[in-house]
Amino acid sequence: MKYVIGVDLGTSAVKILLVNQKGEVYKEVSKSYPLIIERSGYSEQNPEEWVEKTKAGLAELIEQFDGDVNDIEGISFSGQMHGLVLLDQENQVLRNSILWNDTRTTKQCEEIYDVVGKQQLLEITKNPALEGFTLPKILWVKENEPEVFERSSVFMLPKDYLRYRITGHIHMEYSDAAGTLLLNVAKREWSQEILTQFGLSSEFCPPLVESHDLVGNVTAEFAQETGLSEGTKVFAGGADNACGAIGSGILSEGKTLCSIGTSGVVLSYEERSDLDFEGKVHYFNHGEENTFYTMGVTLAAGYSLSWFKDTFAKQEAFDQFLEGVNEVPAGSNGLLFTPYIVGERTPHADSNIRGSFIGVDAAHERKTFARAVLEGITFSLHESIEIFRNSGKTIDSIISIGGGAKNETWLQMQADIFNAKIEKLTSEQGPGMGAAMLAAYGCGWFNSLKECAEVFIQTAKTYHPIPENVETYKKLFSLYQQVYTQTKELNEQLREFRK
Repeated sequence: MKYVIGVDLGTSAVKILLVNQKGEVYKEVSKSYPLIIERSGYSEQNPEEWVEKTKAGLAELIEQFDGDVNDIEGISFSGQMHGLVLLDQENQVLRNSILWNDTRTTKQCEEIYDVVGKQQLLEITKNPALEGFTLPKILWVKENEPEVFERSSVFMLPKDYLRYRITGHIHMEYSDAAGTLLLNVAKREWSQEILTQFGLSSEFCPPLVESHDLVGNVTAEFAQETGLSEGTKVFAGGADNACGAIGSGILSEGKTLCSIGTSGVVLSYEERSDLDFEGKVHYFNHGEENTFYTMGVTLAAGYSLSWFKDTFAKQEAFDQFLEGVNEVPAGSNGLLFTPYIVGERTPHADSNIRGSFIGVDAAHERKTFARAVLEGITFSLHESIEIFRNSGKTIDSIISIGGGAKNETWLQMQADIFNAKIEKLTSEQGPGMGAAMLAAYGCGWFNSLKECAEVFIQTAKTYHPIPENVETYKKLFSLYQQVYTQTKELNEQLREFRK
């Protein structure tokens, strides 16, 4: 039996999967590492931590593997997006990596709009200037740490730096490059226009490759430290959301993913590069060659539920906490919740808006509130689906993964609110599985990623919309959409009282 390894380099840990030719996870190892938060709004990591923890995880995996190490044919990666790694001319790291969730760059985002123009930026990069993206971080270093910037020879993203340390070769692939604000997403090349406007050279950007491209082999040194064979092929990999989509089979038109973690993502497959969403949703290159995906984000999806549980029932497990929500009718007896507890991303890029319970009645019980929270999170995700549908997309089948796929009532609720068939997978490994699939495809086990998905991914259960609930939720959704506009000014005024 042959094997591949999928490495998912996340924000809090690296998760490593050893997967066989049937798509079965043979072994799984996870190693955590810390965030460095020097002050409010800052979020950094030491790139060396990624390398050391990945080495340790791979060594543990190989130690537990009772087969021939030469049967592990390939390795590929999924990585946290947008994080800035700066290297000098000797390819040494110059400073800690500034991560995707770092918000220090508001001034630089305004500068990007002033220099490039909002419309021009959307035409080239397909995305607005947000603090999380990479170009604002580069400009922040240029302005605040000029001596570091002067010594910078090339910039990289987290998983690309890890891969460089494994192979000795520097590359970046399209799905991660799409989140830098330096890529012409449709033309699939670094934007000379944007580079010139900010005084950056083409050499500052790594060579671009496909996600399934072979970019080298494991070096002798790395092989010795981990137990991997030097013959192990290394493939470029993809951004975490692109790999999450691959690992969930989002590989054809009409296929959509709903992933509910701390934040929530609605991600849809796109064959075309010329759709116009006016920057309301993210528009990135997929990990599959010459395709794209669009993505809406709810900042506090699963976080809204865990906040509510921890505030009112800290000692209870989620299953216990959600007991009885299935007894509450669709619409939570007139109780509406908006999940804006840390601001919102899609469709309202608003850091000041805050959440609400509207329609609280003396007859409401805890389970009513719990159901209203689930419905509010799902309404927020539905806003992204509506943006896709209003642009002409057909969305009739949605794969649900993450926390939202762990509760039967919530899965049915998604079918009813989204008015679409919801599929729950038999095994859900997300981005790590997507990385393994890129390696499997790269190794030539399959003729396409779609073919690989047919073997690696199976549906466990399907949920269909209940017509009467669909009608109830349509009416409630139009009320939900009014809450943002009607509470925006109130929240602005409440800001001064927040401590």
